[in-house]
Amino acid sequence: MQLTVLLVVLAVLAVVGYHLGRSRAANAVGGRIVQLHSVPAYYGAYVALWAGLPAFLLFVAWGVSEGWLVMQMVLAGLPDRLTSVDAQGIALLKADLLNLAHGLNTGRQPDPAVVAGAEHYNALRQLGDWAVLGFGSALAVAGLWYARERISPRMRARNQVERVINIVLIGCSLVAILTTVGIVLSLVFEAARFFMAVNPLEFLFGLHWSPQMAIRADQVGSSGSFGAVPLFAGTLLITVIAMLVAVPVGLMAAIFMSEYATPRMRTALKPILEVLAGIPTVVYGFFAALTMAPFVRRIGDAVGLDVSSESALAAGVVMGVMIIPFVSSLSDDVINAVPQSLRDGSYGLGATKSETIKLVVMPAALPGIVAAVMLAVSRAIGETMIVTMAAGLSANLTANPLEAVTTVTTQIATLLVGDQEFDSPKTLSAFGLGLVLFIVTLTLNMIALRVVQKYREKYD
Repeated sequence: MQLTVLLVVLAVLAVVGYHLGRSRAANAVGGRIVQLHSVPAYYGAYVALWAGLPAFLLFVAWGVSEGWLVMQMVLAGLPDRLTSVDAQGIALLKADLLNLAHGLNTGRQPDPAVVAGAEHYNALRQLGDWAVLGFGSALAVAGLWYARERISPRMRARNQVERVINIVLIGCSLVAILTTVGIVLSLVFEAARFFMAVNPLEFLFGLHWSPQMAIRADQVGSSGSFGAVPLFAGTLLITVIAMLVAVPVGLMAAIFMSEYATPRMRTALKPILEVLAGIPTVVYGFFAALTMAPFVRRIGDAVGLDVSSESALAAGVVMGVMIIPFVSSLSDDVINAVPQSLRDGSYGLGATKSETIKLVVMPAALPGIVAAVMLAVSRAIGETMIVTMAAGLSANLTANPLEAVTTVTTQIATLLVGDQEFDSPKTLSAFGLGLVLFIVTLTLNMIALRVVQKYREKYD
């Protein structure tokens, strides 16, 4: 609550500082704004930044370090009999303190010292929040007063404001880059632990996937089989089915909207088609499991085919419908980017509209269309919910679309559900699958971006 109040105070002071900075800059030159180095808005922004930014940085610093700092102070006040344990015991103690501090039931009678520590934890957090509120508000007021007093006609407000904005933009870029690097490194390190326990050749070329194995000494289980070829085959099968649906429908829709539809019709149709991209994938999963899968099975029974209740065909068709907007929207933009002069030249030589589309527009737009298809393939490979709900969990090595299969993403989700032991090859296999999936999708995206880059170079 106190930190929310601080944010509101900072917002109000920033707005007040902006208006005070503008008015002071204008008053400093008697209303003759041309005598100012920068426009009044920059002076206002300068005061607003001083009023809000230092206190906001304090707020962020406290939010990041609050939990660790308060926990260390609480642990320092607990009896030695509770803290003189190994790292696992400290972790359990911290979990008990947090549960009791948030009013959660630990399922056992807590130690009175731990209860007192939880109360101390809440008291320290509340005290810290009040301190940050008071000090942050005072810091914001001081910053506002300091910045307002520095305003003068010769002050280079624009340069200073843009310097701060540039630093913020660089910081945001670094956060994005470091996050990506952290994700990749965590994936690589955990996958390396898996490949230390399982032969990479067995993983990449094995034909049987059964990761169930004992994760404790007293547990009965098999040794596990980690041949991932059935998962790769299932992923490829469902992706091919999805592309067979999405590419023709999406491409034809793009050609119609860009070449045949009137501007008014295109304005109405394109947003309607793109609504498909905004539907949650779990809704597509419901549709695939409750409507498409029974429909496919009834059609198969009608013609004498044995169709599984969960099939690759049902999941692939629904996934293709979900991907249609990716193909149609990107292809439509690419086709519209083809210079009109190419069409006019074709018409001038006597070609019909359909001949112009087939022989001129489509070849010119082909690199962009290929890039759109590549991005759609990446989207299909990474889909989880539709496959989980409509294709099943059976790791079958088959090319029959009427049978149940599973994919890489589905197995990753299955392996990491619930409490898991991260020293077991069973759980670590999810990271091996994730690494393979990451490499495949990264390669497809790089190919798509490279194709788009060449296309832009050709027509820019």
